[in-house]
Amino acid sequence: MGTIFTLFMVLIIIASVLLVIIIMAQNPKGGGLSGTFGGTSSAQFGVQRTNDFMEKATWTLGGTIIVLILLSVILTAKPSHINNSPPAQKQTAEQNIPAKEETPAKQ
Repeated sequence: MGTIFTLFMVLIIIASVLLVIIIMAQNPKGGGLSGTFGGTSSAQFGVQRTNDFMEKATWTLGGTIIVLILLSVILTAKPSHINNSPPAQKQTAEQNIPAKEETPAKQ
């Protein structure tokens, strides 16, 4: 169980570092929200393709991290040890136990 958790942690860390590198490599000028709300776009054809790749890589790595986290939680979860019998059955089982007979104290 520990090796699966370690594997997921390593994969999550690698994906996170790659995500940071991809985000830091993106050009903050043009595109994004600033381009949508009136920013000027002077991107050439090659730069636009790079921005598309960077955006797809960002979304893919973000989704990968979320999926890896969910899988690590599901696959490494410990089963609970809750007694499945309802409380009413527990009480009747306790009532059926014969009481200890008191022995008179010796004098």
